[in-house]
Amino acid sequence: MKFNRRLVFICSGSDCKKAGSKKIRKELKEAATAGTLKGHCKFFQTKCMDMCKTAPMVIVDNHFCKKADLKSVMEQIKKA
Repeated sequence: MKFNRRLVFICSGSDCKKAGSKKIRKELKEAATAGTLKGHCKFFQTKCMDMCKTAPMVIVDNHFCKKADLKSVMEQIKKA
């Protein structure tokens, strides 16, 4: 499977942390070091994105993953 390089922004605001952004970030980093995403993503931890009602918030390139989970973020990363 071919990936384009993706920029992934993970909110670390308090509501997003409570909703699981810390777990998503950890799992994405594990996937990156395990080889699944190696060299295909650059991860950034951000401050609050002011989208607390849709927590946890993750942005992949210009796509907003509202109420994100690992599956939805991985699907967005893999899109060509």
